[in-house]
Amino acid sequence: MTDADSGAPANGAAGDQIAVGVSVRVYPGTDRERLGVVVEDFGDSAGQDVQIGQHHIVDAARRWTVRPGDGSLVFVDNADISSADVV
Repeated sequence: MTDADSGAPANGAAGDQIAVGVSVRVYPGTDRERLGVVVEDFGDSAGQDVQIGQHHIVDAARRWTVRPGDGSLVFVDNADISSADVV
């Protein structure tokens, strides 16, 4: 899989540093920011949104699954994740 295939941003920010088992920040720089560990990378299988006629059924699945320290799961795309080392 290449960065182009994986949906990584052109600058490589998420694609080069994020992988299963890596400590990350979700929603970095916002009041929703949390630290966690990546538990799944859906990559190409994240899918597409579903529309039937004029009816929007569901958005595409998120690329990354992250488990924050409280044990919950957070599903995010590349724009909402960064390495925990990046401040």
